[in-house]
Amino acid sequence: MGCVTQSKPQISGTSGKQQKALKPARSEGAKGALYGVGAYGLWGLMPLYFILLIPANSIEIVANRVVWSVIFCAIIITVSRGWGKIGAALRSRRIMGTLTIAGFLIVINWLTYVFAVTTGNTIEASLGYFINPLFSVLLGVILLKERLRPLQWTAVGIGFVAVVVLTFSYGKLPWIALILAASFGLYGFVKNRVGGRVDAITSLSIETAVLTPFAIAAIVIVTLMGQATLTGMGAGHFWLMASAGIVTAVPLLFFGASARRLSMTGIGLLQFMTPVVQFIIAITLLDEHMSVERWIGFAIVWVALIILVTDMLLHYRKSSRLRSLAPANS
Repeated sequence: MGCVTQSKPQISGTSGKQQKALKPARSEGAKGALYGVGAYGLWGLMPLYFILLIPANSIEIVANRVVWSVIFCAIIITVSRGWGKIGAALRSRRIMGTLTIAGFLIVINWLTYVFAVTTGNTIEASLGYFINPLFSVLLGVILLKERLRPLQWTAVGIGFVAVVVLTFSYGKLPWIALILAASFGLYGFVKNRVGGRVDAITSLSIETAVLTPFAIAAIVIVTLMGQATLTGMGAGHFWLMASAGIVTAVPLLFFGASARRLSMTGIGLLQFMTPVVQFIIAITLLDEHMSVERWIGFAIVWVALIILVTDMLLHYRKSSRLRSLAPANS
């Protein structure tokens, strides 16, 4: 997906290994798609992991997630000899400032998401990630003064109608979905300011390291209040909590590997896997209720997303055609 492959003629005198080397685009595209499916699929399965951590509350879960992520990242960086990248990032005030903001945005996202899952609101959490692309488009207009294409305006307008319908359905503003969409959309925007200067594991390491003092303080407070579960529910619960570092880092590494191999269009299409998987888990395994009004609201969101994806594909085709014509016209 997202890679253009060309058929190559047989070249006399080439070995089988040489002929395989002539087809890198197809294999890299396939690898990118597999890594992307792995990343978004694992993110979609997250509700099942957090359900296993109950009766731990959302604050304890997220605090442990931060601490264990730092530990796991430190192991990966040591094995991959990546401390030089950490040092380079630490010496840049701009990068450190940006990643600090990103860290606080992602912890807001994590807290809201874990709270949603552990309180029976996984459906609303999935809604947040369905409307996230629409929010990101809106951010481009507000913060970057981008001009939207007609189909993008249509999608955003329909998305607004969906939020109104869902507000009446829930009897309140769907604040969980809106906070998730806003925090993740802003997180993506802030991370975009760093660009390719910091890789995924370095970024996650610094973001969680900045949050670690607050996470440790939260763990101490939860323990003093008698609500900590980390060491009081047996070895199984302890290791489930400790695995938060792996659960956090692995899909992120998969995503990094996918993003290097796929176009932005390919990544953009794969991202819808996460809320789809979350939604299916919520209504099947977690038995969350969907009223008729909520089905209507979600259906309106999906119509908006279909329009947005259609615009994305049309724009990608037009851009590709212009790029292919550029050498001929130069």
